[in-house]
Amino acid sequence: MKLFFNAMIGTCLGLLMSTPAVAQEHIKSRVDLSFNRYYDYDEIADAMHKIAFAYPELVEVRSIGKSGQGRDMWIAIVNPKSGPLDSDKPAMFIDGNIHGNEIQAAETVLYTLWYLAKAYGENDHLTELMDNYAFYLLPVENPDSRAWWFSKIASPHGPRGNQRPQDDDGDGLIDEDGPDDLDGDGSTTQMWIRDPDGEWIRDRYDDRIFSRVPAGEKGEWTRLGQEGIDNDGDGRTNEDGTTADDMNRNWPADWKPNYVQRGAGFFPLSNPETRSIANFVAAKPNIAGYQSYHNSGGMILRGPGASYRNDFYPGTDVRAYDTIADMGETLLPYYRSMVIYRDLYGVHGGEVNWTGESLGIISFTNELWAGGKYFQRDGTTDEARMWAWRDNLDFGQTFTPYTEVEHPEHGTVLVGGLNKWASRNTPTFMLEEEAHRNFAFTMFHAGQMPRLAVEQVDLENLAEGLWQITVEISNEGAIPSRTEIMSRRGIGTKDILELRLPEGARVVMSGAISNRRDTSMNEVRFEPGRVLLDRGVPGKGSILHRFIVEAPDGTDAELVYTAEKAKNLTHKVRIESH
Repeated sequence: MKLFFNAMIGTCLGLLMSTPAVAQEHIKSRVDLSFNRYYDYDEIADAMHKIAFAYPELVEVRSIGKSGQGRDMWIAIVNPKSGPLDSDKPAMFIDGNIHGNEIQAAETVLYTLWYLAKAYGENDHLTELMDNYAFYLLPVENPDSRAWWFSKIASPHGPRGNQRPQDDDGDGLIDEDGPDDLDGDGSTTQMWIRDPDGEWIRDRYDDRIFSRVPAGEKGEWTRLGQEGIDNDGDGRTNEDGTTADDMNRNWPADWKPNYVQRGAGFFPLSNPETRSIANFVAAKPNIAGYQSYHNSGGMILRGPGASYRNDFYPGTDVRAYDTIADMGETLLPYYRSMVIYRDLYGVHGGEVNWTGESLGIISFTNELWAGGKYFQRDGTTDEARMWAWRDNLDFGQTFTPYTEVEHPEHGTVLVGGLNKWASRNTPTFMLEEEAHRNFAFTMFHAGQMPRLAVEQVDLENLAEGLWQITVEISNEGAIPSRTEIMSRRGIGTKDILELRLPEGARVVMSGAISNRRDTSMNEVRFEPGRVLLDRGVPGKGSILHRFIVEAPDGTDAELVYTAEKAKNLTHKVRIESH
């Protein structure tokens, strides 16, 4: 009994000693948010403001513009107020829901904001990230269509574009033949009509299922297509809806007009939503990482969107992309790293094409939700399995039972089928995991942004009053302080390395060297004490620069490194003999 009692005490002490580690796994938030549900536009905005109110020392929420219908485009700036300004350090921009129907993109960005806020000062890794980097978080790029998707008639696939009024069918009227909700379920589903010459039969055991009859045989049903009415009498149904532009085709990089690519808009940034984002990004040259969330398919996408733009992705930049995407495939089960034009389809005027190719920012689009996640075994999602999912995991919530409706053109029809929750969007009981894994991916991306340090400074006295100073600047991140595309195309401001000296001292000459044993250097002409570094500091690498200085013994100098996409460095140097 005594041995048992002592063993129990040891066990309890072990549990008590492990409590801090266990508690660390669950970080309490000042804002109670659940991520097993979806939020409409107003709820997203309310949640953002609650987080900013609860964490004023870390989070600021501001509107960067208005949507076409006048809704605010709310962005959260995450940056500790006790440290440098957000614009004085590298930043990660994360947005989502540019397509109105791709709703979990907004929850993923909101989750990122919520988790970052609660983790500051509680989790060492994330606290260090926020101390070194700023974050700009825009959950909803398409406020009007998100509001529509939740409150009006929608499907898994729409509304995709913005809510700009447009005459889609060229009849001189605007938005007069949009979707109709004949059975009142809030979704655009399917219509069927009895037809002795039809090509479909209804399953005798499961009347939700229609099957096509073999060629040459007659069925009992004809599929009329999408639920709706020919409101304008032109013989077509739902052909003039409320959406106009696909805002992921409205950006300046490789933009093509509507006759080349449908939904592109009148000109690049013709929409107030894309223009507001572009203005914000252009005003923040410190943005060094960019992430946009879409759905679906489980993809980690990078540009180019067209094969002839491949030269915008030189090898050194591709290495940074691959470093980040490879980790993404590890963190995100059933996701694949892909190139947009090669592995998906061609895109002109895409958002991450603009940020990646016109601004030189390492940029990704994640297509949220992968088919393999339904059963977490393999990617097979045949119809039998999907009905097992709908019945036994989702309990029938994604299917609207077929009901008879009197249609003004067709008479009695059946309306029903898979509703707007049936595909593309992450099932709610799996939403938090999906959000957290993608949040973790963007935090890894953020951690690869440039982090510069003065690695080593060597001083050598060459002669009376003549000194040699060799400095090494390193970069811990995989992303260069200036990407190769920035260097090649003259994007942004070059990095500057300065050796500042007091009056009576001067830099005689300077130049880059490949190693400390070099006796020659790539000389800088004109201003040897103020060096423009077009290629910056490479990812996971360093640069070596040598200054030859005339200065009295005991001179105090200062090394200063300035970069758009990295924290500025200052390092004191005492020039003296030992």
